[in-house]
Amino acid sequence: MNNKDECVCCSGPKLVFSCSGAADVGELSDRIARQINRNGTGTMFCMAGLGGSVSGILKSTESASKILAIDGCSLDCTKRSLVNSGFNEFEHIRLTDYGIKKGNLNLTDELLLQLIQQCEDRIV
Repeated sequence: MNNKDECVCCSGPKLVFSCSGAADVGELSDRIARQINRNGTGTMFCMAGLGGSVSGILKSTESASKILAIDGCSLDCTKRSLVNSGFNEFEHIRLTDYGIKKGNLNLTDELLLQLIQQCEDRIV
């Protein structure tokens, strides 16, 4: 097969957008996204740039092979920002769906590792 016949459908980056809000669950969302980035499973990308309609961020997001949205709570700011920017095909995780309580974060190392794994499983 020559280069022009190769499949490029999955060659785009795997992007991770996260809530980074003021609440503890927003901070946790950000922390998980940064760990996924460090692990090399996905590339953390700029939520503010997406919300601000920055053309380069939008173009890069359009070229993604997969997108993961990590929200801390049921407000789903990350998910809403993606949808408002015209993106409807993405994986979504809400941390409060895993028994975490906003404002009362009782995070163990084991739970953190489980959450990271759940997120990584969605983007591979």
